Amino acid sequence: EKRRILGERIVKGIRFPVMAQHEFADVVLDCKILSQDEAFRVVKFYNSVLSSPVGFPEKERGFTELFHRCGRFGSVKQPKSGHHYLGKRNCLVVTVDKDISLHGVTLCGSKNNTYSVTIRVTNLANTEDFIAKSGDFASTYIKAKPFYYYGFNVYFYLPFILKRNVRYSLEAQISGANSCLGQKGEGFVVSSGVKFNFDICCSSNNGTNVERGQFPEILFTV
Repeated sequence: EKRRILGERIVKGIRFPVMAQHEFADVVLDCKILSQDEAFRVVKFYNSVLSSPVGFPEKERGFTELFHRCGRFGSVKQPKSGHHYLGKRNCLVVTVDKDISLHGVTLCGSKNNTYSVTIRVTNLANTEDFIAKSGDFASTYIKAKPFYYYGFNVYFYLPFILKRNVRYSLEAQISGANSCLGQKGEGFVVSSGVKFNFDICCSSNNGTNVERGQFPEILFTV
């Protein structure tokens, strides 16, 4: 009945072969949406003993983000000697040479942990505050360049416009387990044609500055 309602085109479009094998066994087999022959073929595919097409898409779905990522670190330090959170502020001053829409930031985390976060953006020219996002976020494995790390993306409720040559502060108040932290940061980075200048924020009291700390990536559009 499930299969009849969904239709063959949708069922045949599900990427069963790219699921983790334990997920397929735990979820898909129990829902009985596949025939016995189809289930056998997928299991054989997992074990590399299938000699003919599996019958379902074998490649992961392509994904193109609608924004750019500005990375500001050369490496990360792992959680054992990384960031500690005691209700302190992680702050950074950012200036751009073109008007951009700030859609969010990436923060460092650690494996299998969840963090409570409040992000605030402040225009330092007129002290206008913008509460960008507040909530709980689960840390995942992020494939950034030139390194991989555990962290999480914080997408804002609404994009915040950063005007060219205006100083803004990014502030993150974070509660949770120790996290990794970025290091080997630069004073400026050019990303997708936009020059980002980074500076110390006087209210930062948890180790985040130009060279190290939080805000490994900034998510934006021009």
